[in-house]
Amino acid sequence: MCRLFGMATGPQRARATFWLLEAPDSLAQQSRAEPDGTGLGWFDEQGSPCVDKAAIAAYRDEQFGRDAREVVSDRFVAHVRFASRGKLRLENTHPFEQRGRLLAHNGDVQGLDRLDEQLGDYRALVKGETDSERFFALVTKEIDEHHGNVGEGLAAAAGWVARELPLFALNVILAAESGLWALRYPDTHDLFMLERDAGGPSGDRHLDHASRAGRIRVRSGDLSAAPGVVLATERMDEDTGWRNLAPGELVHVDAELRVHARVALPDPPAHRLTLADLDARAAASQAPAG
Repeated sequence: MCRLFGMATGPQRARATFWLLEAPDSLAQQSRAEPDGTGLGWFDEQGSPCVDKAAIAAYRDEQFGRDAREVVSDRFVAHVRFASRGKLRLENTHPFEQRGRLLAHNGDVQGLDRLDEQLGDYRALVKGETDSERFFALVTKEIDEHHGNVGEGLAAAAGWVARELPLFALNVILAAESGLWALRYPDTHDLFMLERDAGGPSGDRHLDHASRAGRIRVRSGDLSAAPGVVLATERMDEDTGWRNLAPGELVHVDAELRVHARVALPDPPAHRLTLADLDARAAASQAPAG
């Protein structure tokens, strides 16, 4: 299962160090236990998006993901990819960038010919083969149609997919000028959020979050004295403040670190898929971690 991570630090930019791959988990000796790509996105001091990512052929060339990356930003998006479709190429690796925004996705959407028709001219934004990048182009189209409102655009795009296309899961983290956005839909995969006080539960502890499955570790000394909001596919420490987003819940962490949440998609997908409906490659990529 792909790993998502997002973090916002509000008005204060924070220095953070990321490792996108640590020691393999208990599935390391099994088929498709190794990732197909890793990527990290953030924003520079001028607000421009930056992306550092690589496609990784299974069982080799993992050092890119294990090397530490130290960056400074107020919004971060990280992703470890287990491919459901598309070749192991850079253009198929998350996070994607469009119009100054970054997006990473965990899930599987089918009916891509129908989605391409819906995109129209926005299909030109898609450089790779993934459903994720196509969905991002639909989000971009809807943001434009909603006069630049990122939340309304994301909700409209997800709503159209939920009504029109076969859908297994659509968990998304999107970083934009207006903050950090997250959507969990439906209830297939988890997406957790932590509103972390400065210093964590003890009040004086730096942030040190690690996936139990050995994917994505982040450390930030600056957050010993500043608050942050973290989004991830699993609880990444013992803080009791973690909560799973409700199915269909859309969260916006604004530039002042205020959290706004609503259930934007209250209804289940019209054409919901199960693991049994997916081909072998997609099913392996979407299966929960052991």
